[in-house]
Amino acid sequence: MSLPRIAVDAMGGDEGVRVMVEGAALARRRHDRFKFLLVGDEERIKSALDAHPNLRAASEILHSTDVVAGDEKPTQALRRAKTTSMGMAINAVKQGDAGAAVSAGNTGALMAMSKLALRTMPGIDRPALSAIMPTLGDNDVVMLDLGANTECDARNLVQFAIMGAAYARIITGRDNPRVRLLNIGSEDNKGTEDLQLASAQLKEAAASLAMSFDGYVEADKINRGEVDVVVTDGFSGNIALKGIEGTARFVADLLRRSFASSLRSKFGFLVSRPATELLKHHLDPNNHNGAVFLGLNGVVVKSHGSASAIGVANAVAVTARLLENDLTKRIAADLDRLGGSHLGRTAKAAE
Repeated sequence: MSLPRIAVDAMGGDEGVRVMVEGAALARRRHDRFKFLLVGDEERIKSALDAHPNLRAASEILHSTDVVAGDEKPTQALRRAKTTSMGMAINAVKQGDAGAAVSAGNTGALMAMSKLALRTMPGIDRPALSAIMPTLGDNDVVMLDLGANTECDARNLVQFAIMGAAYARIITGRDNPRVRLLNIGSEDNKGTEDLQLASAQLKEAAASLAMSFDGYVEADKINRGEVDVVVTDGFSGNIALKGIEGTARFVADLLRRSFASSLRSKFGFLVSRPATELLKHHLDPNNHNGAVFLGLNGVVVKSHGSASAIGVANAVAVTARLLENDLTKRIAADLDRLGGSHLGRTAKAAE
């Protein structure tokens, strides 16, 4: 079976070419049917490929020395979309030269370039940024939006739920992922008018879609393993995500400080080291790397800028799974199944 190749912005991220190429090489060991288009400085990429003959044999290089800076404004980056490694990787998807693009570069620029080049799918008003997070259950949780749209109405939230459920079916393997709206309480009368309207629409539509919807989830339940998809606006989602990440770092640093506080504590660390290593692995963002821009006419995945080669490999692996399972067609099929009847109302329209 011939699969579309993955365009990798080799210049993005904190460490650039070396880590991006090494990550792609690791990912190809798991998805050896895929080929790659490595976009960036040809000389540096060729040098990095010397250590990875398995990737070199499956890759082409698209030369570019122009890089989007980490602090560059999206409007500035858009002017150089045709010459930067990030813009050229996205354009490869637009032109059909690649099925998906992966970048560890500037998030705002990546979103702006992706929206301009690929446009949103029919039936989707705004793309959403979605990521995977660990839980205490046997499932990871998909969360969206995480910052692409700071203000969302009920229509946007319903669309996010449809996209998130399609994504979760691929990632979690659940036929009917459990979808919830993030809210300040679980009662039906809690939250804004848009949240309440979105909840009513999703309850009505869930029978037509492959999802289980039962209202709201509070922020302290996101990682309990009781839900597969958490839907919210980008403002609340970004705050919740950073709060979760900050708490994870706080717990890890607190444990480290406690174990170093005395000789007795150091001995306790040696005894409990297998458990602490498991905790470290579970909380390591590299093991859950790869945020997806859902709702575009093409797959674009954002890797953490500080990701290690293992993190980049996981982002590329996520991309490969989405291509193998044709995420865009799945979302389109769900939108068609719903027929748009539940996608047209907002809180203002309902008044």
